[in-house]
Amino acid sequence: MFKDFSKKYLGELKEGMDNIDLEKLSKIVEILEKAYENDKQVFIFGNGGSCATASHFAEDLNKCCLIENEKRFRVISLTDNIPLISALANDEGYEFVFSKQLEGLMEEGDVVIGISGSGNSENVLNGIKFGNEKGISIGLGGFDGGKLKDLCKECLIVPLNHMGKVEDLHLVIAHMIIYYFIRKNE
Repeated sequence: MFKDFSKKYLGELKEGMDNIDLEKLSKIVEILEKAYENDKQVFIFGNGGSCATASHFAEDLNKCCLIENEKRFRVISLTDNIPLISALANDEGYEFVFSKQLEGLMEEGDVVIGISGSGNSENVLNGIKFGNEKGISIGLGGFDGGKLKDLCKECLIVPLNHMGKVEDLHLVIAHMIIYYFIRKNE
């Protein structure tokens, strides 16, 4: 029974992977390369499983892409400062927990990456909107992309209608980007 379930689950993941728009993914990597070259900051955020992916993605971009005596990616996960998030949620509203952080941190030309399986998380959308005012926005979404797909400069949609599988592939995409930079710098 589990073996059959696993085959089906993995088959659906493979179908999702086969339908990832590699042209859009390449454009996202180009944006990140330019941010690195121009010493711009990258801010990553999301909710729930996307929150975990944002934190993991930021950690890997910062640590795994290190080259001895070379500059690092300047990357921050806006999901990791729980006291600040709870204060902003309490005082400003949860829909502003990312945009309010960006107000104090973001500079012209910086990059924001909003991750939302549904593409409709209000706080992610507000972070993207703020990001568009000062820099470049990237989205990682799922399902039909929701509102996220129309707000971002570049938005990569995982074309699946299952939140867990969308989240699985968002992490695969993050690792593809990270290992591209590792390989490029070897």
